[in-house]
Order: sequence, then C-alpha cells, then structure tokens
Amino acid sequence: MIEQTYILEGVDPVVFYGVNNGHLQLLRTLYPKLRIVARGNVVKVIGEEDELAVFLRKLREVERYCAERNALTEEAIIDLVKGNELPPVAQDHLIIYGVNGRAITARSANQQLLVDRFEENDLTFAIGPAGSGKTFVAIALAVRALKNKQVRKIILSRPAVEAGEKLGFLPGEMKDKLDPYLQPLYDALQEMIPPARLREYMENNVIQIAPLAFMRGRTLSDAVIILDEAQNTTKHQIKMFLTRLGINAKMIVTGDVTQIDLPPQATSGLIHAMHVLRRVPGIGHVEFDRKDIVRHRLVQRIVEAYENEKEKTNEDSLNSK
Repeated sequence: MIEQTYILEGVDPVVFYGVNNGHLQLLRTLYPKLRIVARGNVVKVIGEEDELAVFLRKLREVERYCAERNALTEEAIIDLVKGNELPPVAQDHLIIYGVNGRAITARSANQQLLVDRFEENDLTFAIGPAGSGKTFVAIALAVRALKNKQVRKIILSRPAVEAGEKLGFLPGEMKDKLDPYLQPLYDALQEMIPPARLREYMENNVIQIAPLAFMRGRTLSDAVIILDEAQNTTKHQIKMFLTRLGINAKMIVTGDVTQIDLPPQATSGLIHAMHVLRRVPGIGHVEFDRKDIVRHRLVQRIVEAYENEKEKTNEDSLNSK
C-alpha cells in the first residue's frame, strides 16, 4: 500500500467535491479499493500502486473538465472514469464557461469582432453605448487567457469619476472608498469565477482591481489589462495608462463617448487617443452601436431615443444659423 497526494490547482474545491461532498462520495464508490481523503484542495489517496495510478489519471481528467466548464455533474464523472465519450456541447462563439457552467458567448457580430481583434492585437479599443457588452466580453477574454495560462494576472482599472453628482466624503479605508467605482468590474468577475476561487485570486493579486491613479510608474507584464469607462480619462491619464504595457501583455480599452462625465472644459482622453492612434499598426478598433445592446430591450430604445433627440437638436441648431 502506498500513499499519494494530489493538489487541485485549477478548480474551486467546493464545485469539484459537489454538494455535501457528493462527487467525492461517487469517486469513492467507483474506486472501492482506495482510501480517498480530501481537505481543501488536497486529495490524499492510499491503495495499491496500479489502481492508484489509474485513479490519479482519471482524477486529472475530471479536474480538467471541471476547470474548463466551471461545473461538474455525476454523469460527467462516470463518463470520464469509464472512458465514455462525453456528449458534445455545441456553443457557437463560445468564449468561456462561467459560474455553474453557464456558457459565455459573443452575442453579436461586434462582440465576436472584439474577440477576433483581441487575438490579433496587443491593444484594442472598444467603444459603444451602454449595454453593448464590451466590458463583459473584455473581462471574459481576460479570464480565458488566465485560465489557459497565457498570462499570470488580470489588471482591471477605471477612472474614479462620479457620474454627474458629487458623492462627497466616503467613509472607510482606501478599498472602501474605491469599491463603489469599481463594482461593475466585480459584478462581471462574479459571473465568471466561482466565489472561493475569485477570493483566492484577489487575495494573491492574481486579479487586481485598481483606480487609474494607481497605475503610474508600473510596468504591466504577463497580464491582460483592461481600462473601463475610458471616456472619463484626460489626455494625460490615458497616455500614462497606455504606456504601462509590458512584455507578454494585452490591453483592452473600453468606453462610451456619449456618456462623458468630465468637466465641460476637459477633453476626453479616449476620443483623443483613438484619433492619434488610428493608424498605428498592432492596435485594433471595434465600434459597437445600438444594435449590439444585449441588456433589457428598453435600453436599446432609450439609447435610440437619446440619439434621435441629439440629431434633432443639431438640425435645429444648423437651421437657426
């Protein structure tokens, strides 16, 4: 009898072991000659060498399946252990599997174009209206790159600019003051990474969420870096951010140029950067429009109404001259 230790690295143990350790109990049933003990992400197995080797090989297959899908079922465990062919999952434009195995896909032509531009370029600009999915897809691409070990970390940033109202003094430590500005990024991550795994990534700085002001002086290598709400940067801020790009890194800059919260006299850094960098090789551009909006159907109608109102105002202004 020998003992082997197996470390679960790419999965959330809670998902892997199942409700009330149901998946672990199933593995014990399928391998009755082995003694299997699990605690945290460590699995200890005691048994004869030959059977133990087979078990560890199958365990690795189950872990790989769970890591890819972010979900695990008893049927999948049985099929993997017995060597049965798993039923194919037909998912057009699949990016990754989110929490509970939810397939996260490109849901419009421009979302798929963002996926393609990300693969082709080290820097990609994605602009468009609220609800078009540009930030969500960008974060999904970053999580996929992390899971595939293409990068070692994800860095998400936003300018800490209030949307048209002064919030005044915010209580608490620095993190407490900044979290309200960065909450949309947390929301997206929570849909893609199981809670325990996400907490581990955040504690170990594998995923870093920071305001734009904290980027100065850094060189960001081996990472996917996302700047969200970039329309609220100044020209100096966005230049500072773009020049943080390091070796083996990719950057996505997202924003909506119709929702600028800067003071009236300030020029949006996003608009300026897209103009200056329009013809620079290695930079991709994706422009979303209202047809790409994937939130509630009313959001598309709201954006359309405001666009129509703006066009009418411009026409009236020209006619009055």
